[in-house]
Amino acid sequence: MPIGILSLSIYLADCQSLKDKRARIKPVLHRLHREFNVSTAEMEYNDVWKNALIGVACLGNESVHVRQVLQSVLEFTETNWPDIEIIQFDIEIL
Repeated sequence: MPIGILSLSIYLADCQSLKDKRARIKPVLHRLHREFNVSTAEMEYNDVWKNALIGVACLGNESVHVRQVLQSVLEFTETNWPDIEIIQFDIEIL
């Protein structure tokens, strides 16, 4: 049973506080969960205003399907939140 993990390192240029950062990231996490039925969480940089590491996990029957879902999550994020700059991403299948 393959498990896929997508790590998104993002930059939020206009955040001025941790409260502002949380207000920007929380809707992204909820929308990705709702649209793709994946698990989402803010993983690192919890005390940094402008950076975040978002983790997305997906479980499926075939690794090809899991990779396609995670690739769709990446494309959806780029399309729907143009103000969030994706610095780096990594897709890993276990």
